[in-house]
Amino acid sequence: MHETELLLLALITAVAGLSVLARLVRVPYPILLVLGGLVLGFVPGMPNVELPPELILVAFLPPLLYWSGFFATPRDLRADARTISLLAVGLVLATAAAVAVVAHAMVDEMTWPAAFALGAIVSPTDPLAASAIGRRLGVPRRLLNVLEGESLVNDATALVAYRIAVAAAVSGGFVAWQAGLRFVVTAAGGVAVGLLVGWLVAELRGRLDDPVVEIVVSVFTGYAAYLPAELLDVSGVLAAVAAGLYVGWRAPTVSSASTRLLGYSFWEVLVYLANAVLFILVGLQLQPILEDLSGTAVAVLVGQGALISAVVVAVRLGWGFSVPYLVRLIDRRPSQAMRRVGAKERLLLGWSGMRGAVSLAAALALPLDFPLRNLILFLTFSVILATLVVQGLTLPALIRGLRLEEDDAEEREELKARLTATHAALDRLQELAGADWTRDDTVERLQGLYDFRRRRLKARGGYLEDDGAEDRSLAYQRLLRELLQAQRQAIVQLRNQGAISNDVMHRIERELDLEDTRLEI
Repeated sequence: MHETELLLLALITAVAGLSVLARLVRVPYPILLVLGGLVLGFVPGMPNVELPPELILVAFLPPLLYWSGFFATPRDLRADARTISLLAVGLVLATAAAVAVVAHAMVDEMTWPAAFALGAIVSPTDPLAASAIGRRLGVPRRLLNVLEGESLVNDATALVAYRIAVAAAVSGGFVAWQAGLRFVVTAAGGVAVGLLVGWLVAELRGRLDDPVVEIVVSVFTGYAAYLPAELLDVSGVLAAVAAGLYVGWRAPTVSSASTRLLGYSFWEVLVYLANAVLFILVGLQLQPILEDLSGTAVAVLVGQGALISAVVVAVRLGWGFSVPYLVRLIDRRPSQAMRRVGAKERLLLGWSGMRGAVSLAAALALPLDFPLRNLILFLTFSVILATLVVQGLTLPALIRGLRLEEDDAEEREELKARLTATHAALDRLQELAGADWTRDDTVERLQGLYDFRRRRLKARGGYLEDDGAEDRSLAYQRLLRELLQAQRQAIVQLRNQGAISNDVMHRIERELDLEDTRLEI
């Protein structure tokens, strides 16, 4: 019991402390989590952690994959389908093969299936850190879309290859054409299961009107897609991603405003905690892993980890500056020529291939009796450490040094959306002006409000000369926030005096907060 309490205390303290530190030093949290887990694992008195391998992938991956798919944009995935496919399928298989060859030659006891299992584990990328850095420094949105789209699919490619390698290591047999056929069937089957589950969930949520129940259903959706797919021996990863894509596409029409507000906040915390627990648990297991590998010199282990990490990075950079050019010689369609990526962008994509949660989960899911399991875990952690820390900390300098053209596509799209929504409101207001239940003074007041908003947005986009509407809007927002803060203080004082309950205070406070968040900046 004492060890369990110590472990829980360590996890809670580490997650909270590293979260605060990441904000203070403006470093993406995965980088600090991997370092924090490493340090925590060597704190004297920390208990050894043994996680059931068969539960790792099932417990952590479905919600992470579902939520990644939920926020993906099908339009952007289609537009860069060739680039994403080359990275998510071709590069993953090339990385797995290159790592397998090096690992097999480097470690005498490393069998080919075990070497390919290692290659599959370290081949998928995790876009969390790279996306956070890229958004902060204004990286063109298309590059971020490619990175995030790649990570949606490469997890499936890597885990299918991983399953084949693990099965071969256990059974001792491997047939290339059967493996290729299984890859195609499992991918197609996974997508089919995911779309079916996504449709069923969307239909169910369209009939619900309870934010808490809908959020519970959203958590269940990833598992509802992943588990049946795995039982049918198809890709649970693609099933969870496909379900997320489908439900995310229909979410605006099947979810209420309150559900979306609560759901996004809930999922942001859940995804963060899942990643945090994974990183820290691996760090806690590192000390017993090194003890098991005590027969090998530390310098040798470090050298092996550095070599595998270098192979992973080199293959990605080499792929980016070779294979796309070969494909371009074959596919000369004008539509593809418009989507070309320059040398600067290729270098940035190559240096953004960091590894993370999926690699951790796959390594931890290896059977306890898997050949050289602890060495594979150590090498996986080495690759994650090298890519996240070295590449993650140097990526901002690289982005600044490349001097990429500023991309204002997202700002222009947001402005277009706000203007379109404002025009829709004005049109609907005109339609409702003659209704029996509307009042002339109310319609007139709203007409003035939306006319002012339209002028301000057009001035922001350069369509009209700025007549000071933006400054007046900001002053108005500041005034309203002062009034909202005065109301909050008043209801807190009532609560403190015992005149109202906590429940009443929180109910009104939530309404004030919602009013605050909808003020336009």
